[in-house]
Amino acid sequence: MDSKIKLSILGISFSQVQAGAYALIFAEENGIRRLPIVIGTPEAQSIAIIMENLTPPRPLAHDLIANMFTALDIILKEVLIYKFEDGAFFSELVLMQNDKEYRIDSRTSDAVAIALRTGSPIFTTEDIMKNMAIVFDEKEVLTNDFQNAENIEDSDDTESTHDVSIEVLKDRLKEAVEEENYEQATKLRDEIKRRENEKGN
Repeated sequence: MDSKIKLSILGISFSQVQAGAYALIFAEENGIRRLPIVIGTPEAQSIAIIMENLTPPRPLAHDLIANMFTALDIILKEVLIYKFEDGAFFSELVLMQNDKEYRIDSRTSDAVAIALRTGSPIFTTEDIMKNMAIVFDEKEVLTNDFQNAENIEDSDDTESTHDVSIEVLKDRLKEAVEEENYEQATKLRDEIKRRENEKGN
């Protein structure tokens, strides 16, 4: 059996090859290879919400699945990205219930969104890493362009954030989360972080 490589999420970047999509960038544990996987906007939003520590007022689909796992005493042991074929990555959820293992086919983006909510590890195979991974220049800094892409698409709103205080931005962030406007919420969170980092320097 092909050896498994543990992955961590390095960030979400605006896709350079597919309009309206995003690239989820994985880093191998204790290695320099990076595995980019193109995902759709809704899935990118669902993943970004967890990465940005945002709490939606009502559970999203991936939250619902994670809650069902907890209620039914199902453990997500791991997510395995096991194949690349016809331009798509194939993944499976490895579940445990009552000492019985189940392997459920899943889109990679859905599997990752659920794994983040359950704190489950994500793996791929050495074969996939060998054929699909790239080695990033270690001096290059990966920025989270999920927010940056939204900024470009909504430049008028971005300009307005420069003229308001950080307290007002935090109020807007709270309102955006309550209204389930996660694109706006992640953008506001990014602006708040940028200003707080500038203060600390």
